[in-house]
Amino acid sequence: MSLESNDLGANADDYQAAIAQGFMPIRDVARITGVNAVTLRAWERRYGLIVPHRTPKGHRLYSDEHVTHIQAILTWLSRGVSVSQVKGLLRSNQPAFAEASTQWEAKRQLLQEAICNLNERRLDDCFNTELALYPPSTLCEQLLLPLFEELELRWRNQFGAQAERVFFYSWLRSKLGARLYHNNRQSTGAPLLLINVSDLPMAPGLWLTAWLASNAGVAVEVFDWPLPPPELALAVEHIQPRAVVLYSSQALNSTHLQRLLGGYECPCLLVGQVVQIHADELKVISLGNDDLSLAADPLAALQHLYDLKLLQSQQD
Repeated sequence: MSLESNDLGANADDYQAAIAQGFMPIRDVARITGVNAVTLRAWERRYGLIVPHRTPKGHRLYSDEHVTHIQAILTWLSRGVSVSQVKGLLRSNQPAFAEASTQWEAKRQLLQEAICNLNERRLDDCFNTELALYPPSTLCEQLLLPLFEELELRWRNQFGAQAERVFFYSWLRSKLGARLYHNNRQSTGAPLLLINVSDLPMAPGLWLTAWLASNAGVAVEVFDWPLPPPELALAVEHIQPRAVVLYSSQALNSTHLQRLLGGYECPCLLVGQVVQIHADELKVISLGNDDLSLAADPLAALQHLYDLKLLQSQQD
């Protein structure tokens, strides 16, 4: 199947006939590549990056070559290149990293200005613009995680820092929580159970981890508040998750940490700065617990979940 051809031919005019030939609908391509349908359509409409085949009724259909092309695009995006540059780079294979870095800095600056002004509409508009063009993993790596670091530096001993922090974290939880709700309505099978085990509410890393996992096609339940170990065990018993993901950005009491990490009949993943804070202790704990995985940040957590095949539908 040629990537250049945009005509399915007489034998493939029918949607089912095209599928039988090996073409894929957009939902399958989104599942395989991690790029949602909205973004795929935006890449086609605005940049001509991916031009799918069309049936007479307008159904978009993709070939294996399209999938390979999308993966090449994702490779450039993971290097920090702006989506507007990708088409030229794919043709010339010439890097433009300095320009890419500057563009992402400009995007983060726009978000930071909206946060500093407590301007929810501006913040929402800026984020929605990027959300339509980039997959969640790229936004996490290039936009949000660096933004968190920049904000933490800004908020040190500055008047108004707590107002900005509460404003931004509240917005982020509402924004990503709404997307989790929508994705959960489309998902089947046992959910991932994510629990904030620190005493810091609205932990942004928790919500990024949940968002990334949700976009990988599984249901996600989030408890944004710590539970004592006996009640956590009760929640696990009722929910029957495919895995328990514990998140903390701060140190935990050693005895409490050991109680939190044991006794589940499913895999357990500990995520956040807590992994670095308790690195030596966790190395010892993990030696005796094959079901325990450790990830320092949301992107590492996503990779662990993939490696453990916890992001595949139970029907796959």
